[in-house]
Amino acid sequence: MKELVLSLARDTGFDIARTTPAVVPSPRSEAFDAWIAAGRHAGLGWLETRRNTRVDVRHIFPEAKTALALAIRHPHRRPPDPGGRTGLVARYAWGRDYHNLVVRRLRKLRRRLAEHGIHSWGGVDAAPILERGWAEAAGVGASGKNSVVFEVGRGPWLLLAVLFVDVDLPADPPVRRDACGSCTRCLTACPTDAFRGPRDLDASRCISYWTIESRDLPPEALRARFGRWVFGCDGCLEVCPHGHDPDDPDLDWLAPKHPYLDLDEVLASTDEALYARFEGCALRRPGPAGLKRNAAIVLGNLGDPDGAKALSDHGLRHRDPTVVEASRWALGRLHAPR
Repeated sequence: MKELVLSLARDTGFDIARTTPAVVPSPRSEAFDAWIAAGRHAGLGWLETRRNTRVDVRHIFPEAKTALALAIRHPHRRPPDPGGRTGLVARYAWGRDYHNLVVRRLRKLRRRLAEHGIHSWGGVDAAPILERGWAEAAGVGASGKNSVVFEVGRGPWLLLAVLFVDVDLPADPPVRRDACGSCTRCLTACPTDAFRGPRDLDASRCISYWTIESRDLPPEALRARFGRWVFGCDGCLEVCPHGHDPDDPDLDWLAPKHPYLDLDEVLASTDEALYARFEGCALRRPGPAGLKRNAAIVLGNLGDPDGAKALSDHGLRHRDPTVVEASRWALGRLHAPR
């Protein structure tokens, strides 16, 4: 039965498929509760919802007996840098939205399992599932000190999902927890010092939080540390010694279509045009105003005085006050008239 399930998962497009008992409470649930209680999740209030399901999947799928931890490897080799006034995009967002890709494959896998009398429920990170905990427990990878699951010998370039099934399957062993050893590269590489310690991320200092999730203006003390990151940040992933620069998977869905963004173009585009341009992409997540706010901050960090035109002509005239204030701040960094 296990070989059947794993074979179906691989045939459906998952690079890694491993099993672990659907225990209660879920793996990492105590650490998750402590993290929430400490307020480390900043404005990510949705993480507090449906806690009961995150801790015990039986609240939504009482028949759960085994957790099938799944992963898809995504491209990580950054194309040549065009330079100029461009901003960096986190690797997972280079192509189309990975949520749609993973969910499609999960639906197909669930249908194929049902044909063999196996019922299931699950999802990607948008579902109330502690997917990294299950991935670690099943041995998909190890938990890095940056809280990201990485594949030993290949690195952290994974998209995770979990499917719970109503059959008992033999468990796979987890990866040893000390796979990081004494390495702290991911902690020290963070430009904004967002890690209070190993596996203790303060989202209120994280570039990914501010450039993707938050609708507010980042604190002034952090903006200069964003560097060129206009959407997300791979700083703590790029330095992982387990990367070893493995080959990129042949995956058209996630191919690097948007590894860099032209910052002048982002600011000059109408909100409607920007929203349409990134249809089906994760780059829609912060909304047009969020992208323009981010672009203004990066222009200020680049220090190119020619960037003042886009900031003055478009940033200062935007209807969103966060874009206006970010543009004012950037012009001040460029010593340009406001």
